[in-house]
Amino acid sequence: MSIFFTHLKNIYSYKFILIGLFLFLSLSCSGEKIDTGQVFRMPISNEPPTLDWSLATDSVSFDILTNIMEGLTQYNSNMEPIPAIAKRWEISKNGKVITYYLRDDVFWTDGKPVTAHDFEYSWKRLLNPSTAAQYAYFLFDVENAQEFNSGKITDPSRVGVSAVTDYILEVRLKKTVVYFPSITTFMVTFPQRKDIVEKFGGHWTDPENIVTNGPFKLSDWDHEYKLTLTANENFYEGRPQVDTILAYVVREKTTALTLYETGELDMVELPPVAIPHFKHHDEYKNLPQLRGYYYGINVLKAPFDNPLVRRAFSHSIDRSRLPLLLKGEEIPSSSWIPKGMFGYNPDIGAKFNPVVGKKLLAEAGYPKGEGFPEIIAMYNTNDTNRLIGEFLQAQWKEHLNVDIKLESQEWKVFLNKLQVDPPQIFRLGWGADFPDPDNFMNLFISSSGNNRLKWSNTRYDQLVKLGATLDNSEERQNVYDEAQRILTETDAAMIPLFVATQNLLIKPYVKGFEMNSMELMYLKKVHIETESTQ
Repeated sequence: MSIFFTHLKNIYSYKFILIGLFLFLSLSCSGEKIDTGQVFRMPISNEPPTLDWSLATDSVSFDILTNIMEGLTQYNSNMEPIPAIAKRWEISKNGKVITYYLRDDVFWTDGKPVTAHDFEYSWKRLLNPSTAAQYAYFLFDVENAQEFNSGKITDPSRVGVSAVTDYILEVRLKKTVVYFPSITTFMVTFPQRKDIVEKFGGHWTDPENIVTNGPFKLSDWDHEYKLTLTANENFYEGRPQVDTILAYVVREKTTALTLYETGELDMVELPPVAIPHFKHHDEYKNLPQLRGYYYGINVLKAPFDNPLVRRAFSHSIDRSRLPLLLKGEEIPSSSWIPKGMFGYNPDIGAKFNPVVGKKLLAEAGYPKGEGFPEIIAMYNTNDTNRLIGEFLQAQWKEHLNVDIKLESQEWKVFLNKLQVDPPQIFRLGWGADFPDPDNFMNLFISSSGNNRLKWSNTRYDQLVKLGATLDNSEERQNVYDEAQRILTETDAAMIPLFVATQNLLIKPYVKGFEMNSMELMYLKKVHIETESTQ
């Protein structure tokens, strides 16, 4: 065991060490790491809440779905949409009709062809109010999509997506949407088999039932332990070189690092404490992400129903200290659209100003924090989230004289809590589903299923809707600037903290692994150059 791991023992509790040793023994004794053929072993931070891509909302599920499914379009290395199942597409002169022409050589894992009817069914299932899909709003630019989702119309044939033939899909939009081909790279737009969903109901994504069309197949799901993906022999782009992907559920980054160092994993995301040690290591990889980390606020719960309190909390955080804490070259940000994406404006947001924060809190009726009620800040269990939570707890105590209690919950429980009854204040992040500012701004519109803030602002909704239609970059920038100021300054419905970076260790024998700013884990090009150390 390395000197570095010995150092970690002085930092983290023995509980995590015992977990790591247990996993180490479990993986070693299982014999999985010496399987014949190409095997890629990776950690996932949590059990995927669902692999139903109409319902999935989290990055863990997406990492799996990205590798077992394909959609109409995919991204190239520049994050531009290029053909996938759709070999080409045509946009009408008025920009309101997009016609996708599908390949005829793409098959489901049970041998049936993938057709335009599978896309039509999937999109209408996503929009069906009985599905209760949080990502339904992604398709609200489609004709009658929002009306169908809200129950204003009940006839799905009126929704603007239809299979003209087995291999031609027509999409009718309410207005021109400049980024729509990027939307069709995203998981919720992937095709689905009506017969499979209806036959197996809530169990249609179980390994023995699910049919997929991607480079890998879901072969086994050992809950709370690992998922096994195997190469799809009939993948339309050609069989991937890796035979098996083993995705182990390892909740703590420190534990995952231990498994990486002992040769049980082929890649790992570094915990903050380890980054300085590995920063100049040959296996270290770093890349800024189009991913914002923020604390959301339930604006309906006192005392955060008062915008003065929300603004006071946001003004009382010295974000410049976060990169020193996290050590991964994170970019502090008080605005929401991330650096690296059109619309980014670092001058927007509630900047660190504790004098203003104290003044606002006093105006809200809590001078020097007197009489401020008990507050619980919630986050999903994770070392990094704990560090950030403790930092914010200290900041608000120092600058506002208010006491905040921290509470952590397991990922699935946390997501359910946010869906059913969001706490007063809570940690969340958002990574780009497509590289356009609409993806970040659309998150908080009134009709968004991913808006956990219980916040609604008519002017904000109007601006976001307008921004999606503009071709002129200066006009579009002005629209998003105004919308961001409403979100982060005037109403302060959420508190942006930083733009994340990805900090990985990847074994030198892993070839073809490409990092990207959207943190999409495409594994179909990965291959293992030599056998892993036994």
